[in-house]
Amino acid sequence: MYEDQSPLRSLLDRLLKLGEREWVEFKVNNTNPDEIGKRLSALANGARLHGRECGYLVFGVQDAPIAVVGTDFSPRTAKKGNEDLEMWLSRMLEPRIDFRIAEFEYDGHAMVMLEVPAAEDRPVRFQNEAYIRVNSITKPLREYPDKERKLWHTPARQVFEKGEAAGQLSADEVVQRLDVQAYFELLEQPLPHTQAAILDKLMHQKLVTKRAGSYGITNLGAILFARRLADFEGLERKSVRVIVYDGPSKRSKTLREQPGVRGYAAGFKGLIEWINSQLPANELIGQALRQEVRLYPELAIRELVANALVHQDFALTGTGPLVEIYSDRIEITNPGLPIIDPLRFIDENQSRNEQLASLMRLAHICEERGSGIDKAVGEVELYQLPPLEFLPTEKHTKVVLFAPRPLEKMDKGERVQAAYQHCCLLYVMRQKMTNQTLRTRLNIADEAYSTATRILNDALAAKLIKYDEPEGSSRKHARYIPFWA
Repeated sequence: MYEDQSPLRSLLDRLLKLGEREWVEFKVNNTNPDEIGKRLSALANGARLHGRECGYLVFGVQDAPIAVVGTDFSPRTAKKGNEDLEMWLSRMLEPRIDFRIAEFEYDGHAMVMLEVPAAEDRPVRFQNEAYIRVNSITKPLREYPDKERKLWHTPARQVFEKGEAAGQLSADEVVQRLDVQAYFELLEQPLPHTQAAILDKLMHQKLVTKRAGSYGITNLGAILFARRLADFEGLERKSVRVIVYDGPSKRSKTLREQPGVRGYAAGFKGLIEWINSQLPANELIGQALRQEVRLYPELAIRELVANALVHQDFALTGTGPLVEIYSDRIEITNPGLPIIDPLRFIDENQSRNEQLASLMRLAHICEERGSGIDKAVGEVELYQLPPLEFLPTEKHTKVVLFAPRPLEKMDKGERVQAAYQHCCLLYVMRQKMTNQTLRTRLNIADEAYSTATRILNDALAAKLIKYDEPEGSSRKHARYIPFWA
């Protein structure tokens, strides 16, 4: 048993919400060694196909319907003939893979999770046969030549942060290329008095490496704290570009274009300040003061830009994060398709770049895990703006933040999305949506109760929300929850 089981429970929570996939399988007590071996092969290969670091075989969950019931399986004492099961599985899998066995408790139930790393340079085979999951069934990979061909041609997932951005550097060159002052200020640590102590701190955070008397700067160190990203080959196109248009489309005149220079953490404050300086504002006149109020919430912009930086796919070369400011909206685009369903952005979170995300959180640039989009949606609601729009394109993910627009100017789809996002936000805050909360969100007068009812009915018909009460209950004071709750 692990002393701290909370990470395992959190991981299981995420897997339960996802359901079975080509890289996730649930079982209760089906502990036939040969079947386990086939499944580990299939999950390793499925994880590779879907760009995941690991696949998961979980014992203690029934799959139809999904429910945690516990298991009697004890893999560490199980045998295959006279051999320990773990050792036998390790021998039968080719290439040898370092799968992990975790035993833990979840809601009082005994659980077992086998975590298998994704296949790397070739498919993982069990007893000389490679397997894949198809429609929740484990099949020989050779029966699916398209998947086999794709598996061989899918590059193994490389961890971007660990790569080397520059090598063979002296200690002086490292501190010249990295903004070490910004690093210690953002992490609220005193600046060490010696260069050696500074480098020790940077090496501890995996920003800098040392080998054979010289130093290297990792991609993590460069992308976050470079004085000039252009000094690092391959990273110059990863700087954030901001373009301001004089109109609602790319055909409009470009007023200003600002390419980023510094690393994301070192330059983040200046980036957000420059974006905000380009945005329109209203002037409110009070009894004694004139006050400028921006049309867009700064906190929402901050969170959406930070999310674009953290969740981008660095494997896509020649493209980087982009912020486009139009007359009626802001579009924030990052390279890479989302790795979770955009409908679950508010309640779920998974990053391609965990080390980068962790340091951004330590530097108070990102919110705690999973709360960034929540914050942005909350600010959108506070300003009573149209709902955020999440748009996966062919190779990118775009988030659109719209300027103020009254309800009568929103189409049916926008009204439904506003209701869904409001419902999700309340749910993660342990509250429930009602007709009244939706009227407040959309600035609908109390006497226009029926307008909110129509929007709720449309969201129900779209299967984005559902009633919190059982069928047949009174709908006069109905409460609503997201479809996934």
